Amino acid sequence: MAGNIMPKPYKFIKFLQKKHRKNNESVRKYVADKQKKFQEAKEMRENLNWAVLGTGVIANEMAQALQKMGKSLYAVGNRTHQKAVDFAEKYGVQKVYDQIEDMFEDENVDIIYITSPHNTHYAFMKKALQHGKHLLVEKSITLNSRELDQMIALAQEKNLILAEAMTIWHMPIYKKLWNIVKEGTLGKVQIITMNFGSFKEYDMKNRFFNLNLAGGAMLDIGVYALSIVRSFMDETPTNILSQWKPSPTGSDEQATVLLQNSQGQMATVALSMHSKQPKRAMISCEKGYIEIMEYPRADKAVIVDAETGERTEITEGETGNALYYEMLDMEQAVRSGNANGMHLEYTKDVMDIMTKLRKDWGMKYPEENWD
Repeated sequence: MAGNIMPKPYKFIKFLQKKHRKNNESVRKYVADKQKKFQEAKEMRENLNWAVLGTGVIANEMAQALQKMGKSLYAVGNRTHQKAVDFAEKYGVQKVYDQIEDMFEDENVDIIYITSPHNTHYAFMKKALQHGKHLLVEKSITLNSRELDQMIALAQEKNLILAEAMTIWHMPIYKKLWNIVKEGTLGKVQIITMNFGSFKEYDMKNRFFNLNLAGGAMLDIGVYALSIVRSFMDETPTNILSQWKPSPTGSDEQATVLLQNSQGQMATVALSMHSKQPKRAMISCEKGYIEIMEYPRADKAVIVDAETGERTEITEGETGNALYYEMLDMEQAVRSGNANGMHLEYTKDVMDIMTKLRKDWGMKYPEENWD
């Protein structure tokens, strides 16, 4: 069981209730919180069957997250069958498909998590939705806006939940920070600055630079930065300028982007795949600013008062439970039919921005269709 996610058994809760029945509001609040989390975890363990497409890093993290919650993956599929067999043995997965297509036709599968490379998503998503499967798709959800718009329309036609596995939408720290900004104590968001730089080995065959694997900074790391920008802006930016540097393969090795919406809110984004930068987000408001480090899976932030310089640390959630939060929100969306918490409208806005930028650069993937 994972520290703060899985509550203690009801025996412990009942003990606390009995011991502190008459007073101690903090303990009562603690007990109520534990009961809520117990119920959330209990509901998540029941009914819905997950299948994962792919056996890479994210698929492993997903399986491990489910194990912490006492829940196992129902099924796995992979292009290399033996890798799927090994994955199933490692995590106690009930079913391994001989062909990936068999996953889409399995009536026992409720939700599929697609973790394969970006350029494979569209075809897999289309088949899965056509067979009535709810989808959680690793970022970036598609290559471009055309693909995403088609998949959104298909999901709506089939009355299915479609969502991007974007950690920003689900980490508790962001839900808390969005509420703080919404309350207005910091004033209006004015300027956002985002940095994300990796130092990837300069191997043009790996997925970070290979156009045949949809490589490049924008779809791999830019999607995180732009998701932060969109989530803290009151509306999507429409004035977008950029400059970029291609790698030897023609993928976007680094880029800087300027964004502004009709309300005058601005953002700057600096991305690099072969030049290290901190994963730092700064949201500047009228009365203070918010600083977030390691923002893709952040569990803390610092708020600095504009007048006094006082620094207040905000903590919420746990970095190591990022995939748990994604899957919990996904299950709640599927059960309720309400997908607001999956923020697909933000995903679409971000995809529209990324597509525009790559069109401006003339950076098109070999199999990509923009029309």
